[in-house]
Amino acid sequence: MGLTSKIRLLALLAVNALACVGCGDQAPAQPPGGEGPPPVLVAPVAKRMVEEFEEFSARLAAVDQVEVRARVAGTLERVHFRDGQRVRKDTLLFTIDPRPFAAEVARNTASVASARSQAELARAQLARAEQLLPTHNISVQAVDERRAATQNAASSLRAAEAALEAARLNLGFTRIAALIDGRVSRTTVTAGNLVNVNEPVLTTIVSTDRVYAYFDASEAAYLKYGQSADGQTAPVVRMGLFNEQGFPHAGKIDFVDNRLNPGTGSIQVRAVFDNPDGRFTPGLSARIRVGAGKPYEATVVPDRAITTDQTRKIVLVVGPKGIVEAREVKTGALVNGMRVVSGVNPGENIIVDGLQRAMPGAPVTPQMVTLDEHGVPVTPKPPGATPAAKP
Repeated sequence: MGLTSKIRLLALLAVNALACVGCGDQAPAQPPGGEGPPPVLVAPVAKRMVEEFEEFSARLAAVDQVEVRARVAGTLERVHFRDGQRVRKDTLLFTIDPRPFAAEVARNTASVASARSQAELARAQLARAEQLLPTHNISVQAVDERRAATQNAASSLRAAEAALEAARLNLGFTRIAALIDGRVSRTTVTAGNLVNVNEPVLTTIVSTDRVYAYFDASEAAYLKYGQSADGQTAPVVRMGLFNEQGFPHAGKIDFVDNRLNPGTGSIQVRAVFDNPDGRFTPGLSARIRVGAGKPYEATVVPDRAITTDQTRKIVLVVGPKGIVEAREVKTGALVNGMRVVSGVNPGENIIVDGLQRAMPGAPVTPQMVTLDEHGVPVTPKPPGATPAAKP
């Protein structure tokens, strides 16, 4: 290739390069701020029926709990239950060897018979002496002595009868029965061992048809909820175990302590719940929700929509022209993610997502969303989106 041809080729390449640069300059440039007002999610201020409540941690306890102890000393002859068994009141649990106590009953029965005979003899002798007294065939002193002997014999008879009753009671105490309906624990003493009066604890029984839930309420909660009842309507109490969703079990408060603990600033409260299937075991942890009074209608906004401006609580209201306005609100109770407020009107649109992109007095691009029951925006569909075809 000659020099002239090379020069022509280089010139052609240069012209093509300049043409490409010119084509690039003709692409539309996005001016600064060309994206328009920032997008935000808005939802209308709502009115809802609100029931204020507070949650506490609780510990379950049996309504009735009995320590089973021996009331007489002796050899444990038999255990009549299985560990952990459910029992009814008067179900036989233990038997202590009854033979020594049966012998004591027999001995006291004989003593009663002897004392009764002595009492009858003394009464007969007194009657004869009183018949002889008018004829002066017996002295007054002798009559008095026989009267005293009659009274002593009657007292001896009553003492013998009391001893017999005690012996019968002790014989009955050799059969140890359940005093309540409930679930029995394990036995601590097996057959053949000697037990003493009240020692040791043979087993325990806890009732299962109802349970107590004990929890500590703060002073503020006590003043708010404990005195909300007007004597006719008690606070609503619901309970949930830690493996349950929500608070599915309803109960009622049946005891509030008579003073606050000055060290913790709390007061002990007790609620009672039905337990027909024995699901609630004493000792379990639980969650308690206490409501105050009747539900009422209130203006609510999502708690996430409230921000702080120095010392004020504000929400960002979007006007009809898309201009943001900072509105001060007074806040009340928080219920399921929704905050009771005053200072905004139902139907006004407030920003619920994108607060960091909005400035008071500046325009925004609002996109209306709906809120779930906890005040969380439901994800809107992108503009122009079509439903996906079903497979």
